[in-house]
Amino acid sequence: MTAQADPVIIIGGGQSGLAAARAALAVGLRPVVLHAGDSPAGSWPDYYDSLTLFSPARYSALPGMAFDGDPEHYPHRDEVVAYLRRYARTFDAEIRTGVRVTEVHPRAGGGYLVRTGAGDEIAAAGVVAASGSFGNPYLPDLPGRGDFTGDLLHVADYRRPGPYAGKRVIVVGAGNSAVQVAYELAAHAHVTLATRGPVRFLPQRIGGRDLHHWLRVTGADRLPRRVLSRLIRHAAVLDTGVYRDALASGQLARRHMFTAFTPDGVVWGDGTIECVDAVIFATGYRPNLGYLEPLGALAHGTPRQVGGLSTSHQGLVYVGLEFQRSFASNTLRGVSRDATHVMRALAAHLSGRRRLPRSAAVPASAPTGTSGAGR
Repeated sequence: MTAQADPVIIIGGGQSGLAAARAALAVGLRPVVLHAGDSPAGSWPDYYDSLTLFSPARYSALPGMAFDGDPEHYPHRDEVVAYLRRYARTFDAEIRTGVRVTEVHPRAGGGYLVRTGAGDEIAAAGVVAASGSFGNPYLPDLPGRGDFTGDLLHVADYRRPGPYAGKRVIVVGAGNSAVQVAYELAAHAHVTLATRGPVRFLPQRIGGRDLHHWLRVTGADRLPRRVLSRLIRHAAVLDTGVYRDALASGQLARRHMFTAFTPDGVVWGDGTIECVDAVIFATGYRPNLGYLEPLGALAHGTPRQVGGLSTSHQGLVYVGLEFQRSFASNTLRGVSRDATHVMRALAAHLSGRRRLPRSAAVPASAPTGTSGAGR
C-alpha cells in the first residue's frame, strides 16, 4: 500500500477526468488532474464548429450541475466547453493545465511515477487514465493513400464548410459525425458519402419524447457491453428525418466505399476513377493511451481492463472508454456512473481492503465509433 500523502493522478481534464476527480473526492482520495490543454474542457474546443449534442440538456449534465437554459434544447459545442469549465470550479480538486503526460512507470514499493513532457516526475498512489481518444484518430490505410495530392484529413481536423466551397469532397463513414458533416458540406460543395453499407437511422424522437428519455426509463443506457453487442450490430445515425430525406432525395449522394486512391482522386468499386479535392474520414478513434506503454498495460494499444479496472496493474483504472460498462460509458450523461465505480474500487485497493482484478482477457481492438456515443 502506498503512502496516503501521494495523490491519485488523473490523466485528462475533460468530462471523464472531471467526473473522476469528483468521484475521487467523494471516497476520500486526493486527486490531481493533469490536462494537456489550456482549460479543463477536454477535446470539446477542437470539435467542428456546428457540432451539437445528440442528447438534450436534461440528459447531458454531470452530477451536481445542470446545463443552463431549456432542458429540452440540444447544447452546442461552445455551451459544453463553457459548462465543463464551470463544472471544474464546483469542487476542490487540483487541476493542472498545460501538462502533458508522456510515461507512467511502476514505483519501487508500490504506486507509480508519472512523467510529463516538461521532464517532471510525480509520485502517485494510483493512476486514472481518462484521456479519451480524440488525440488518436483512426485513418484506414487504403492503397495509394500516400500518393493522394488533395486534402486528406480526419473529421477531428475539420472545422467548417467554408474552405470546401465549390469543391468535390468525399466524407467516409456511416455514423453521426460523418452524416452530420456531409450534410453540412452538401450546401457548399459537391459531396459524396462513402460507406461500407447502408446508413442506418434511429429516430431522434419517439412518442413526442427524445430517444434519451426512453434510454433512461427503460434502463437501456445501463445495459452491459455483452448484451449490447447482441442487440446493436451496426452504427446508427440519430435523425429527425432530415438526413434520411437528404439521402433519399439525392441531396446527399452515397456510394459504396472506394477501394483505392489515385494521385488526383479515388477508384470506386466498379473501377470508375473520380477526381476529388478532399477526403474527410469520420472513421473513429482509438484509445489515446500511449503513455501506458512502458507499463505493459496495453495489448496492441487496447487497455487490459474489465469494467474500467486494470487486469494487469494494481492501482490503475480507466474512465471514459467506449462501452466500458454500458452504452453511455463515454458520454456526458453516463461517464460519472463509471467514475464512481472505479474510484470506489481504487479507494478500497489503496486502503488494503480489495485487490483489483487480474485477467488475461483483453477486449478486441477496434476503432472507437463516431456514432455520437461520446456526446
